[in-house]
Amino acid sequence: MVNGHPGSLASPSRADESEDLAFLADYLVRPDPLDPRLGIIVAGIDQGGVPVETRVVTERALTLYLNAQEIVTMMTIGDHPQHLAVGYLLNQNMLKPDDVVTDVDYDAELDVVVVRTERKTNYEDKLRKRTLTSGCAQGTAFGDLMDVIDEARLPHAELRTSWLYALTHKINRTPSLYLAAGAIHGCVLCERDRPLVYMEDVGRHNAVDKVAGYMHRHGIDPADKIFYTTGRLTSEMVIKTVRMGIPVLVSRSGFTAWGVELARKAGLTLVGRARGKRFIVLSGAERIVFDQDLAYVAEESAKHRRKGASDKEGADD
Repeated sequence: MVNGHPGSLASPSRADESEDLAFLADYLVRPDPLDPRLGIIVAGIDQGGVPVETRVVTERALTLYLNAQEIVTMMTIGDHPQHLAVGYLLNQNMLKPDDVVTDVDYDAELDVVVVRTERKTNYEDKLRKRTLTSGCAQGTAFGDLMDVIDEARLPHAELRTSWLYALTHKINRTPSLYLAAGAIHGCVLCERDRPLVYMEDVGRHNAVDKVAGYMHRHGIDPADKIFYTTGRLTSEMVIKTVRMGIPVLVSRSGFTAWGVELARKAGLTLVGRARGKRFIVLSGAERIVFDQDLAYVAEESAKHRRKGASDKEGADD
């Protein structure tokens, strides 16, 4: 049941498109697929040799400084650089939750963002100990990040299946680069059955960092939140979700063995392959409340599947 209406996820006749997309007003931040900075039109030919034009997402280098020290250069689509910078530093444990950020400066011409803090910082030794992660666009993690799993104390929360189906249904219908062009990942911060903050990027680690940065800069409490991603449930995604203090992680894609192991160790609820009526829970099942009648849940529409994604059982994006 969603908002007291067990049939609300089926496909009834709609009064008009504006009413159907009324949920978009719940978003604090959502993608703008028409932003000309985020994609270009490229000419090519299709499988029959017919000339076609298609939109492809942009990539640009963004160099991040923490105070006077250069930290990393990331490949990103270029939106929300300040949130990306703060979230990256938080998720790499280079910015502490109680650090006072005095300024976040972004220079669009130089593609440089500088985060300044009251605390003096020096991560020269730490920067030598990078570990390449499985994230696309070559994400990095640092050795001490595993401490967050050992020390995890995630809040007691619940995930109602009515919320889960409502969220996937709404996210699938939200205009995005993910649906328009593919070759991109999306991450969504949710509360109950409402998607709140939807960020996209070429790498799923960048998308999650943007959400983390937004949460930190706006003082959002993670205790009752749900984190949704279009990407695989890897060790990196689990570590970052736990670090943010969010108790539930959901994906339309699949799992890695280490991601599952870390989720179980941290007590994180891990839900994968969430498409249409289907989902699989491999960790934290005690938080699941089965309150949705599946007879009223619609299968995923073909037009809402990711560009180029297979619909076969277990296929991962």
